[in-house]
Amino acid sequence: MAAPPRGERCAVCRGADISVPHQANCSHWFCGHCIVGVWLHGSVLRPSDCPLCRRPITLLVPSEVASLLRDEPEITPVVERIEQYNGRFAGAPHSAIQWLLDQPFYIRRMLTEFRDARREPPLFFKIQVALAVALSLLYLVSPIDLLPEAVLGYRGLLDDIVVFIVAYAYISAAYRAVLVARHAA
Repeated sequence: MAAPPRGERCAVCRGADISVPHQANCSHWFCGHCIVGVWLHGSVLRPSDCPLCRRPITLLVPSEVASLLRDEPEITPVVERIEQYNGRFAGAPHSAIQWLLDQPFYIRRMLTEFRDARREPPLFFKIQVALAVALSLLYLVSPIDLLPEAVLGYRGLLDDIVVFIVAYAYISAAYRAVLVARHAA
């Protein structure tokens, strides 16, 4: 996303304007210096929990404004701390439940990035997405099935559903890797 939604307030300082806006993997927006303060106030050895939903924040993504202002003298230390945070926690393993809870964030960001000509995803990621979708569709239309619908009825669709879930999980993991590479120190 280019910027926080209109009227959005930082969950920490509740200020009217979010300065140096960053979005957490739980989709909440924070001032860069506020979320760094939350992290430094707690344990610097583990990810901070979101002040609103209490989920672990494993990735902080800067808005376009924060990216453009990163060379300003008063903003550079904040952006460097956030990159340090992402470098430390973005690649860390997390639970399946955390992965499921993060999916709305990844879906929105990925779709926005595909629609925005200025922020195109890397070519390699586009190839990965195209390959995963093509192979999933090929399996769906092929006459070869692990669980044939003709024999098992609607239960035979389970293998098709599993193939699409695996393809989506692959695309989601690849997009997270793109975000981590882009925003970690």
